[in-house]
Amino acid sequence: MTLERFDTGTPHPARRYNYWLGGKDNFAADRESGDLLAKSYPAARLAARANRAFLGRAVGYLAGEAGLRQFLDIGTGLPTAENTHEVAQRIAPESRIVYVDNDPMVMAHARALLTSTPSGETRYLEQDLRDPASILESLDILDLSQPVGLMLLAVIHFLPSQDEARSIVSTLVDALPSGSHLTMSCATTDFLTPELKANWDESLRSGRSDVHPRTRAEFAEFFEGLELIDPGIVAVSEWRPDPAAEEHPTPVEASLFGALARVP
Repeated sequence: MTLERFDTGTPHPARRYNYWLGGKDNFAADRESGDLLAKSYPAARLAARANRAFLGRAVGYLAGEAGLRQFLDIGTGLPTAENTHEVAQRIAPESRIVYVDNDPMVMAHARALLTSTPSGETRYLEQDLRDPASILESLDILDLSQPVGLMLLAVIHFLPSQDEARSIVSTLVDALPSGSHLTMSCATTDFLTPELKANWDESLRSGRSDVHPRTRAEFAEFFEGLELIDPGIVAVSEWRPDPAAEEHPTPVEASLFGALARVP
């Protein structure tokens, strides 16, 4: 698959997410897109921060309690605080992490900023989630005979087709050995008021949004055959929340499902 060209006039989810997180690595088109979505869903920025916090807690669990030392983070986004390798290597410096994104700007920043510990390793692939076979063929620093933490944070909802999304996730999970874990988050309108849900639906119909939410039942389909880790499928803000955190968003504010599951 041909990767997207570097086009500053077309909004990109990674750069829009960077804008919502308060970063500076974005362009006018990304900010305009972010502002339009925020009009329909005022808590968009808070949800972005909640999703990032979920990533940190999930990686902390995987590197700590689950003992994983390999991570495949697809849909990486632009580097910010508490990236996957930083959390993992703080717990286990020997951890190896492969980041994957299809935005050349993300990869340029990643190669410059995401430096590994001396005993670990990081690698960056400019690949597309929609071509999972190519991703799997490029994981030379990961040992696929040993457990891997597959991270799909706030990326599947950019795929309109549930069937395509399930096929992609299944292809990736099926390539991983027993003891691997799938970590996912995905936008949902299940928690929203009827008014907010109507706004979201209209944004999709009008083309202002490229985020296709999933119901709980649809999100659960990605974990069929896997062993969900307690507390199961919940709003990202409710997955093992940190009592010391500065923010404690409600499910309405952090309208993303999050879950971790073990490959049996």
